Formats: sequence, C-alpha cells, structure tokens
Amino acid sequence: MIATTDKIIITIDGWSSCGKSTLAKHLARELGYVYIDSGAMYRAITLFFLRNHIDWTNPEAVLEALQNISLEFVSNEKAQQSEMHLNGENVEYVIRDLVIAEKVSDVAAVREVREFAVAQQKKMGKKKGIVMDGRDIGTVVFPKAELKIFMTADNEVRVERRFQELYDKNPAITIEEVKANLEMRDYIDSHRAVSPLRQAKDALLLDNSNLSIRQQLEIALKWVHERLQLKKQEVH
Repeated sequence: MIATTDKIIITIDGWSSCGKSTLAKHLARELGYVYIDSGAMYRAITLFFLRNHIDWTNPEAVLEALQNISLEFVSNEKAQQSEMHLNGENVEYVIRDLVIAEKVSDVAAVREVREFAVAQQKKMGKKKGIVMDGRDIGTVVFPKAELKIFMTADNEVRVERRFQELYDKNPAITIEEVKANLEMRDYIDSHRAVSPLRQAKDALLLDNSNLSIRQQLEIALKWVHERLQLKKQEVH
C-alpha cells in the first residue's frame, strides 16, 4: 500500500482488447488506488442512447440526452470491483454485450459525448490516487499524469482474448464477428476527429502479447515505484 501523500495519477491507454482494464484493476488493488473504467462510461452512455432511440448524429438531441444521464461507479464488495451504474441502475454486465461494443466507438467519437465524459473524469482525478484506462486518458484527460502507459498486443492475440471473453456470454458468436468488430473499433478510435487514440510522447509502451497477467503487473509496478521515487526527489 502506497502512502496517501505519495499518490499519483496513472493512465493506461491503448487498443481494444489489450487487457487495459485487467492491468488497471490489478494495479489499483495492489496500490490501494481507485480504478476508473472510462470505457464503461462510454458504454453506459451508448446503452442510454440505444434504449431511448437517441440520434447521436444530432448534436441537439445528444446534448438534451446527456442532461438525463447520471453515471456513478459503485463498489461491489463481494466482487471486489467498482461497477457502472446508469441513473441508479447497475448496468455493468449489460454494457459488455457485443451490441454495445458495435456502437460504442461511434458514440465515443461524438464531441459532446467526449466533453461530457472527460469533464466527469477530470473531477474524479482531483484527489489523485487513481488508475484510469481508456483511449485518450494520457493525452487529453490527464496530460500531466505522473505515469502514462500505452498498451498494445498482436492482433491475433487480441482477437482470441476478446472471443473468449464474449463466448462465455454468447456461445453463438464467431471469431470472424469478433475480428471484424475489433478492426472497426481500431479504425474509428484512431481516425476520429475528437481525441483520436494515439500514444502520448511521454507514455511507456507495454506490449503484453506474450506476458502473463502477473508479468505485466510487475512491469507496471516497477514503473510506478520509479515515478514515486522521482516525485520524492522533486519534493526534497
């Protein structure tokens, strides 16, 4: 456990299905930090839009809809994780569906949606001691974060990971569907006009194609402790 006075902001950006949230959760637990899943926020907004038939290509309709959205991470002690609540409803498992995955990149590319989510994310980071993963956390949300990690992995590895994750919930899904979805999300994430996915200049690259969960955690922890040492030196 890290002392409260030494807490920093850790950002983890990267491609879909690189294991960003897995690393972020383990890192937060190890450090006694708060884990914030920015992707869950965009997924919850997407769910609201789909349920209420919101046309996200219409800025006025989007702005009106956002006024009716309340997002909150609620700790589930039994599962030992924070779960996304949309307007008081636990939607943690609903938002992981492929239907949401197919639309979330489009919704996340909308300027008004990103401004809404980023404003909330910045508030969450004021006290530091957080680990947040996403696409633009180190470049837009927390450009001055003490530690920025950019994750990547071989495409085949990513497709297989995503397939296994979705197959447990939907045995009818095919690996071709998963591959097509990932390719589409990669393109949208890296080509959108607002906050495209890119590696921050000061982010450390972590390719976990051939790493176990424990191995990638140990690398990240080493980086954290290096940053904490630097912070102590700057104070003194």
